[in-house]
Amino acid sequence: MATCGSDCCSNGSIFDEKSISCDKTTRVLEGCMPLPIPDDVLKEIVPKAKDFALLHGAGMRYRDRYDADKLEFAPFFLLPSAFPKREFERVVKIQPLINILMHRVAHDHEFLESTLKNTVRVDSFTARLWDIYTTVRKEGVTQGLSLGLVRSDVMLTKCHAGCCELCQTPPYVTAHQVEVNTIASGFGHLGPISGSIHRYVLGELRRPELLHHLPENGALSGLCGGMVSAWKHYKNPKAVILFVIEDITYNICDQRFHEYEIRRQRPDIHVIRRNLTEISQRGTLTNDKRLIIDGDEVAVVYFRAGYEPGQYHTEAEWEARLTIERSKAIKCPSIQYHLAGTKKVQQELARPGMLKRFLSDSEADHVRQLFTGLYTLDRDEEGDKAVKMALESPERFVLKPQREGGGNNVYGKEIKDVLEKIKDSVEREAFILMDRIRPPIQQNYLIRPHMPVSLAEVVSELGIFGAVIGDDKDILLNEYAGHMLRTKLSSVNEGGVAAGLGALDSVFLFD
Repeated sequence: MATCGSDCCSNGSIFDEKSISCDKTTRVLEGCMPLPIPDDVLKEIVPKAKDFALLHGAGMRYRDRYDADKLEFAPFFLLPSAFPKREFERVVKIQPLINILMHRVAHDHEFLESTLKNTVRVDSFTARLWDIYTTVRKEGVTQGLSLGLVRSDVMLTKCHAGCCELCQTPPYVTAHQVEVNTIASGFGHLGPISGSIHRYVLGELRRPELLHHLPENGALSGLCGGMVSAWKHYKNPKAVILFVIEDITYNICDQRFHEYEIRRQRPDIHVIRRNLTEISQRGTLTNDKRLIIDGDEVAVVYFRAGYEPGQYHTEAEWEARLTIERSKAIKCPSIQYHLAGTKKVQQELARPGMLKRFLSDSEADHVRQLFTGLYTLDRDEEGDKAVKMALESPERFVLKPQREGGGNNVYGKEIKDVLEKIKDSVEREAFILMDRIRPPIQQNYLIRPHMPVSLAEVVSELGIFGAVIGDDKDILLNEYAGHMLRTKLSSVNEGGVAAGLGALDSVFLFD
């Protein structure tokens, strides 16, 4: 397994002047053009870029100034961020294998049960999901097909020359997986539109010769194509696609443009939006398990909510989730896909030899190269060793609970504080430990509403989308479905776009 986790180089040299420079404390990726940009040019280009973002749907609503009748542009970086072409093409090529892996994991009951047995004892949210899963299994699965819109998130590692085969050639960095998302994998619209912003900006900066470094991004069409394919498999031309949404949707453009793209691809498909509370009040099952919402039969259920405890206010919302899972509708994700995306499953897959349970030897070797160190915190000898490592060097790790949506991970000194409290308790089994990936730093201009433009040091996280449809026997669709890039200030741990610490971005490929 590649383990490019070193924080320093073997020497203080510059490996590649065009891509990555290195000293003993940090690494810096050079951007697509020299910085800083002259003030007079910046003053002219920023308002144009803001207008382009707003007028092309790169918008959000903000919690601290929410108004249903207003949109503001989502934070974005003025220029695309450098990313090695070799690594981009590698993770794109691997994505169909990630799709297969997650699909097979979701349909391996024995593996899910053995992997999550300790987690469900101590994590109440995962336990509720598991209860729904086991209830549906006992009753008999009504709909065998699942739709997976999977996103594999990776970051470049700051590796030193010679630490693995990939690191021995320029640009001396490799992409390592941060996590796999199997529910509410967002930015299908905001990913591609970020590239459109940057194409416009580079054009306005009179640098058209740089445009070929920005790869095409069909994330929106690819993800919506997956939903349309699932709708076809349901075989009722009058049935609708249901988006399960939050009580208040802040990331409204990303969701709405999925609706618009579905309508563009198939004008005869209707999309409805309901939150879990509304589904509990207005959703019913027929005798043959068809899901009916306000008189519409539902062919596909696409979850943009339901991935965190706060979205289940009462038992009614849990009953709504169970009703959906009992139905004939094709779920995205089905409950087993949701469970397959838990952090504990991802930690278990990183064990030596485990990938070969689901993939061929050669396929497993390709996927394994993405993994960084993942460690169990179960109450056994292996877990005790991981706790000891984290307490001695907390800065080397990230402590992850079984949660999605961002803002849940624990870093640095806080890891020590948390583990000191729970190290002798079963509570620690609700977490996993992961090597902290420290990607190379680059500079870019952060553009935020109501804030001055600032040149900042930033790091990036690349998300690769995949679409997969199948049952426990066959895979009917398996595709790479586009990408997205989120970039955050290098000084912060979490990079939420709505919070303004992270922002939309796109990749600028270099050799």
